[in-house]
Amino acid sequence: MSATNTPVTVPMAEWAAGLRFADLSADAVRQAKRFLLDSLGCALGGFRQHDVRIALEVLDEVAAPGPCTIIGSGKKVDPLSAALANALMVRVMDYNDIYWKQDPSHPSDVIPAACACCERAASDGRELLLGIVLGHEFETRFCEAAFPGIRERGWHHATLTAFVSPIVAGRLLHLDAEKIRHAIGISASGHATFGAVTAGKLTMMKNTADPLATQSGVLAALLAEKGYTGPEHVVDGKEGLTHCLGPEWKLEVLTEGLGKSWRINQCGMKAFPTEALTHAPISAVLDLVREHDLKPEQVEKVHIRSLARAADILADPSKYDPRSKETADHSLPYGVAAALVDRQVTPAQFTPEKIGDATIRAQLRKVEVVADPEIEKLFPALQRTIVTIHTSDGRQLTRQLDFPKGDPRNPLSDREVGQKFEALAGPILSPAARRRVVDAVWRLDKFPSARAFLELLKADV
Repeated sequence: MSATNTPVTVPMAEWAAGLRFADLSADAVRQAKRFLLDSLGCALGGFRQHDVRIALEVLDEVAAPGPCTIIGSGKKVDPLSAALANALMVRVMDYNDIYWKQDPSHPSDVIPAACACCERAASDGRELLLGIVLGHEFETRFCEAAFPGIRERGWHHATLTAFVSPIVAGRLLHLDAEKIRHAIGISASGHATFGAVTAGKLTMMKNTADPLATQSGVLAALLAEKGYTGPEHVVDGKEGLTHCLGPEWKLEVLTEGLGKSWRINQCGMKAFPTEALTHAPISAVLDLVREHDLKPEQVEKVHIRSLARAADILADPSKYDPRSKETADHSLPYGVAAALVDRQVTPAQFTPEKIGDATIRAQLRKVEVVADPEIEKLFPALQRTIVTIHTSDGRQLTRQLDFPKGDPRNPLSDREVGQKFEALAGPILSPAARRRVVDAVWRLDKFPSARAFLELLKADV
């Protein structure tokens, strides 16, 4: 705790409880709309994924009727079920946003908590936008507070999401600061996630850990609303986050400069439906393949110099033999192999048929990933990768990239965000329905009802 023995959740909750839409900068509001459109595209694209179908079958059995909308089906259920279902849809394709400083995270995983709580509170579009900005603000700050990041200590970033989702849910349920503090304590003290969900051979839990943490925050806020209590020292007190997951934390990061600038402006989007550290290598390979018109049979080897964590997480033995979407989208060899063969890396490259394609699989052993200590020194300021393609006629073609497309320093344009939405939503929404959603997102600050907005997302094809 601080020198005054005041838990850090006290100023965090006070600031969140007092935040109003008028406090947000115009650019933060614009970015919230961009991330919402991107996330809704991911959710609609995820609606018919196998993982989501299983989860929706379970929720058909256990969910209660309520005021909150499940994206795609349009079914009205309780806030917990809506938060879980929608967060899983956003996350399931590993295509939603990415923030990586110390720890990686996907702040848009919290957007479904904002949606559910806005519907329950019968709020307007401005409140939903505020919730998006608030979630990005604290999710990114938690990522920056640990040295090294908690992923380096064996914990998954959903551990941090369980601290953030109750802040968003509590604010959008109009809880006071004390109740928001209790909500943080309720959610975070009962929800920590092992890094095993993203290590080695991956399962459906890779995309479910964060949605469960999002749901945890909504439950915590609902309990706190009724007077349930939780430990306010859950971050910095005895046996709290910093005590249990030491060694070094800079907790001032959680509160310094709140409201003076907005972290949502520093968050990136994904140009590929793959783990974030694959993006720069895939981009470099695509550049070289297109520039030199390379065919797969002309490529002898692809040598990739990258971060130690990329070699460890994305190129371990299981990643050279992916048999599931979850492993393939966290496999740097597979992403590169697909780029060599198809000259694109989109959701179409992660179907069971593609993952088993003999031509793509023949490229996997050509990919060599090496940890480079000099590149490590540059991270997280740069996500440098150096790719060299060795060809059968003796050429060595090299490309260095310091950050991928979608990074805030090379962002997706509004047009590109729209194109991504169109591609993902096309199989679920008719052209007219897609136009209504896009128009509503861009004028959401004028939209009188978050519920009416979310009802636009029902499948009609």
